[in-house]
Amino acid sequence: MPAHDFVSPDHIRAQFSAAMSLMYKQEVPLYGTLLELVSEINQQVMAEQPKVAEALRWTGEIERLDQERHGAIRVGNAAELATIARLFAVMGMHPVGYYDLSSAGVPVHSTAFRAVHEQSLHISPFRVFTSLLRLELIDNPQLRALAQGILDKRQIFTARVLELIAQCERDGGLSASDAETFVQEALHTFRWHQDATVTAEQYQQLHDQHRLIADVVAFKGPHINHLTPRTLDIDAIQLGMPAKGIPPKAVVEGPPTRRQPILLRQTSFKALQERVAFSDAQGSHTARFGEIEQRGAALTPKGRQLYDRLLDTTRAALGGVPAEANAERYMTLLAKHFADFPDDLGQMREQGLAYFRYFATDKGLAARGQPGRPTTLQELIDAGHVHYEALVYEDFLPVSAAGIFQSNLGDEGQADYGSNANRDAFEAALGLMVQDELALYAQSERRSLQACAQALGLSAL
Repeated sequence: MPAHDFVSPDHIRAQFSAAMSLMYKQEVPLYGTLLELVSEINQQVMAEQPKVAEALRWTGEIERLDQERHGAIRVGNAAELATIARLFAVMGMHPVGYYDLSSAGVPVHSTAFRAVHEQSLHISPFRVFTSLLRLELIDNPQLRALAQGILDKRQIFTARVLELIAQCERDGGLSASDAETFVQEALHTFRWHQDATVTAEQYQQLHDQHRLIADVVAFKGPHINHLTPRTLDIDAIQLGMPAKGIPPKAVVEGPPTRRQPILLRQTSFKALQERVAFSDAQGSHTARFGEIEQRGAALTPKGRQLYDRLLDTTRAALGGVPAEANAERYMTLLAKHFADFPDDLGQMREQGLAYFRYFATDKGLAARGQPGRPTTLQELIDAGHVHYEALVYEDFLPVSAAGIFQSNLGDEGQADYGSNANRDAFEAALGLMVQDELALYAQSERRSLQACAQALGLSAL
């Protein structure tokens, strides 16, 4: 088949994201309620804060806002991780970033599969935070062997989706009908399975070691455990959730409320208790929850260093992990310490704290070729010939991810695994190197500067 007859990976990803959202809405009705609340708040923010709406129009995010989703799954072994990487590659999604969650008491390490070019992100910003269970952190050898044996026997992909992945790799793409089949077959991997693959006693043993281990090992597949829409005001969401019958977690993860949001803020509703059938008895399992995120500016290495320092200082002052009992004090401390992070795009740009996208303005285009016009970036900005907006952060924060996980595992889900980062082992299991998210932001910024220079008739900026 000629390459021009293939569906673009970006459009396959958009189809899959829409199908996943529909499936999850049917499986977890509260997710549909959450989408309604997010839509209401987003419309309200854009009506009441025209500057926010204008910034979204400049960057093109206004078109992607309603379809923005991220999901999260947890796989059990290297074979599952390597195959899911191949499945995501069909949709133009690549592993970006390495996240060690063991230091926060969660026995996994992770990456985010997503598109890496701003044009692809504009078509579909769908991303999946994908975690690999770390069996080596299970300290009971018999339990570790039990978990390994269960995982080795299961097949989480349909035969047809494996055929289509191989076909795509061989031919360089999929036709429209094959892409449609691929989407439907791929959904089975992410679907909820009420039937467990273990006895009630085995489930309890896995659960007692860590609730997340039971979630990964005891079922036919790695059911998607949350799907996350993007809001423009997470504080309004947090306040509005109870009125919709959605119980929010105690603390919004990430940076405090700001005029110019940075990185990622997340909250969620508590995981649902669901009926399951063990191989020898009926029971229940708690795993799937709803999450909401607010995305802000992608920070440079200098910006991340400042963010990490302020977050560490806040948590040290709190003297513990943020929870319901100390939520108010934590948010007060967070706001106090983050006063040291400039809350102005101009200052953030001048101090090199964030990445930006640059746009040639109508005024700049009109002055193209005129003698004596500005030529340096700062002169062009000062003259109104170039406009800039912060690049949106497309990735995740390990501390926040762990906070969300733990809020849904409960206090008994806490465990002490020390700090066991092992990127080499993760990449060996993945069969790929994970990409550096900071390098990707720097490339996007450079591309926008090159496009600006070309539009304004300049050799470079």
